[in-house]
Amino acid sequence: MEKNISTEAVRFKSLREELRHTQQSFAQLLDIGATTADIERGKTKITGKTVMELMSQFNINPLWLYGKSLEKYIDAIRGDVSPKVITVDSSGNDGILLVNQKAAAGYPNNIHDMGWYQTLPAFSIPLPEFRNATYRGFQVEGDSMLPNIRPNEWVLGRAVPNIVEASDSKIYIVVLIDSVLVKKLQKIPNNPQSIRLISLNDQYLPIDVKVKDIQELWMVNSKLSFGVDEPSESNLLRQLQQSMDELKGQISSLK
Repeated sequence: MEKNISTEAVRFKSLREELRHTQQSFAQLLDIGATTADIERGKTKITGKTVMELMSQFNINPLWLYGKSLEKYIDAIRGDVSPKVITVDSSGNDGILLVNQKAAAGYPNNIHDMGWYQTLPAFSIPLPEFRNATYRGFQVEGDSMLPNIRPNEWVLGRAVPNIVEASDSKIYIVVLIDSVLVKKLQKIPNNPQSIRLISLNDQYLPIDVKVKDIQELWMVNSKLSFGVDEPSESNLLRQLQQSMDELKGQISSLK
């Protein structure tokens, strides 16, 4: 029976016991009902609101709770780049916030403002790729990530708790002190205090940034595209076919 209980339920219980709370007192502290028994048995899922309370009151790393990180506490993470705010809907479920180009300009300055996040639209995706983690969507500005990501497309990123867990050659949404960038990340040998951000468009030079200047990091795992164009090869073939038809017509008229 025990082996069927989820990682988050097991870790939730171990945290309660470590803090020396009863099921009743812990439930009251987190404002989740009369007892935590159903959560610890795996009968009730941990809501986003509860995760937010664990972060706020105890600095618990959400990725540790779900078995995605070895770092238990946010304030114990070197190079912490985890989300500063996690929002939930009226039912206590996580949502994917969408940050358009205009909002992205103000994102670094409002990164701790819960009220500001509530002005952003949110949605959910009922797919396994979007479970047990926090995701956020950002609209891409500029052409520095062509040909893979076009201007105005949306990228969806999974929260990364610290620089140590970031992977080389993956594309990330990098929230700096004064801007939001979408770049391929490269760690710099013998220089753990900085990372290199690389554009896919070779017209843009790489830039090095200090880890301390990175507020949040989201690893891109998907994108949203609208108005998908027909492949350029198809347009070329159509033009060639049209030219051949015109040439045939000219030849026929000469006969």
